[in-house]
Amino acid sequence: MRATLIGALALIAVMGSGLTLPAIAADEDVKITFEQAQAFGNWKRDFRAEALGQGIAAQIYDNAFAGIELDPKVLRLDRRQPEFSRPIWKYLESAVSETRVANGREKLAQKTQVMAEIEHRYGVDRQVVLGIWGLESAYGSFYGNDNVIRSLATLAFDGRREKFAKEQLIAALRILQRGDISPERMKGSWAGAMGHTQFIPTSFESYAVDFDGDGRRDIWADDAHDALASAANYLARHKWKFGQPAYAIVRLPAGIDYFELNASNKQSAAYWASRGVTLPNGAPIPDYGDAAIVLPAGARGPAVMTFHNFGVIRKYNNATSYALGVAHLGERIAGGPALNLTWPTDDRPLGRTERKTLQEQLTALGFDTDGIDGILGPNSRKAIRNFQRSRGLPADGYASEKLLQRVQSATEGREPLGAQQIGFIQSALNARGYDAGIPDGIPGPRTRAAIAAFQRSVGYQADGQPSMALLRSLGG
Repeated sequence: MRATLIGALALIAVMGSGLTLPAIAADEDVKITFEQAQAFGNWKRDFRAEALGQGIAAQIYDNAFAGIELDPKVLRLDRRQPEFSRPIWKYLESAVSETRVANGREKLAQKTQVMAEIEHRYGVDRQVVLGIWGLESAYGSFYGNDNVIRSLATLAFDGRREKFAKEQLIAALRILQRGDISPERMKGSWAGAMGHTQFIPTSFESYAVDFDGDGRRDIWADDAHDALASAANYLARHKWKFGQPAYAIVRLPAGIDYFELNASNKQSAAYWASRGVTLPNGAPIPDYGDAAIVLPAGARGPAVMTFHNFGVIRKYNNATSYALGVAHLGERIAGGPALNLTWPTDDRPLGRTERKTLQEQLTALGFDTDGIDGILGPNSRKAIRNFQRSRGLPADGYASEKLLQRVQSATEGREPLGAQQIGFIQSALNARGYDAGIPDGIPGPRTRAAIAAFQRSVGYQADGQPSMALLRSLGG
């Protein structure tokens, strides 16, 4: 869906979401050279033959590409890699702002009959459809004013995912050929996401519907009826369960194994109840089938139990923050209360360069992340969890500034040791004939003297301090 393209272009959950981007440089920072313009002209001729070979009529192609030139803004944004990720608490603050909630309630009141018809036809709760509309385009107030053909042609010519962009461009031409929209009205984001609900062209082909029966699937129309029905159809086709929530905030018992709290570990309500998980007020957790528990801000943030419908929303945009934003915005539109969650605002998430550093250092420590790309996928999260578990930390997989500091300390041999590790050092020194005293995990004068003696014997600086480097040298 939309996130397939936006994620590929490194703007997950921002472009088309109605949320504000950081300030960026002017288009003039990217100049189209004469050689580029000439090469693009040759590319258009070659692509014309390719499009016609896939069933696009010559007149459709020529009309769509009339006056199309390279877009410097698209080139700039495609090449721009955001350095910092927005913390989930800041994302939700904007996504479920009081203004967005009030506007959503106003739209629901205006469209009560239409939303009831959409809900009945597709079996998708009206509030989640409005939640998607609210996040994708702020209820149609802005869904992008870029020429989709120009954007996709620019990406196909000079983008990081040429094959994918070409696929979307051919799909956009098929949409024009079918007569759903004219080239002039086919507007969207710089990355090619279109209309009120930000469908990429292939998703439009698969899921857009003609709800009002005028013969066109018009997700750009002012009334947004086709767009809203199309979003509902998308969710329905991914097996939305009517009347069921997407998530629940839960309370975790002391001593729970954080290692098993991740999106992949789906268990029954009975299983989680046996682990001591309850609702915040101590009531039993609801049973909506197998569910996972995720920690979007680590062990110090809220615990979110995700049900089947949470996964359906993630089919639309594969980000936990987006799914939580859509679901909670829908709840608020329907009259529900604010969540009022507590977040670890003193421990910020990492930027892209810092994530790469974390991956490099974890791998160097023996916790393989399976690549150094700044993207924290399942392998990197597993490496983080294994590192945390090895240090007796909550294995929540959360990549934060404090975690990076701890990993850097471990890499540099400055990491503080626990009592068990100090006890190992004491035992190992005693076994080598250095009197470190009883292995009680307390680095007293006797232990420090033994450490200093060992350090001198192997040519280390004799500071007498227990360290990770010392632990490794003793076989720990």
